[in-house]
Amino acid sequence: MSDRIQLDDVDHQIIGLLQEDARRTIADIAARVSLSPAPVKRRVDRLEQLGVITGYTVTLDHTKLGAEIEAFTEVTFDSNADVDDVVAAMAQRPEVREVFTTAGDPDALVRIRVENVAHLKRIVNELRRSPSVTGTKSLIVLGRWGRSSRARGA
Repeated sequence: MSDRIQLDDVDHQIIGLLQEDARRTIADIAARVSLSPAPVKRRVDRLEQLGVITGYTVTLDHTKLGAEIEAFTEVTFDSNADVDDVVAAMAQRPEVREVFTTAGDPDALVRIRVENVAHLKRIVNELRRSPSVTGTKSLIVLGRWGRSSRARGA
């Protein structure tokens, strides 16, 4: 039995509109998908209840908040490391935005947002101090291109 949820074209349109602007009103969405507000509201509620829509968020311009540098740090763990514990400790740092555990080498990829290169160096050195971390390699982001995670082709 599959846990995959079947969505129709209208569901995909609604999701796409909410991804573009999560503050969009039900009335606006309804007009754009050619339905009345009541069925659109029911569809959004259903998508939330099914766990397809897991929340609503804002997108920040981190540079305006002083976090000029975005970097990815590859982290290699000791073979005896408790991965969940190491990841939980890394995720406690406010500069750490995301931690991905990976198959193969490295063991994890950490997305970090900091003020400057000196700040990045301090954070990476803190990661290295963990007895479970055997190596790191950092990559500073020079530019960004993105595709929003649409329900189709995500």
